[in-house]
Amino acid sequence: MEKMEAIEVMSALAQPTRFEVFTHLARAQPDGLAAGALAERIGTPASTMSVHLTILSRAGLISSSKVGRKVIYKAEPASVRDLALFLMNDCHLGDEDPG
Repeated sequence: MEKMEAIEVMSALAQPTRFEVFTHLARAQPDGLAAGALAERIGTPASTMSVHLTILSRAGLISSSKVGRKVIYKAEPASVRDLALFLMNDCHLGDEDPG
């Protein structure tokens, strides 16, 4: 993961509604959820949900696939894993020597 990708992932998850959307999708693995179901569960208008889903998708945190007439969204946990690895390795978090 590159620095700018890490910033995009952290920025996407820093917004409370998007964090909640990602959490719902992570819990709905492996089936995922439709946008309407997400909007209903979170209490967000469908148009607002669409914006959140676009931002999460651009950050690589979710993916979508069409199933019949519905678009099903799924969490991409590898993005969070990659962010954690970036922070641990590239930012030297967890080093024994703080200096």
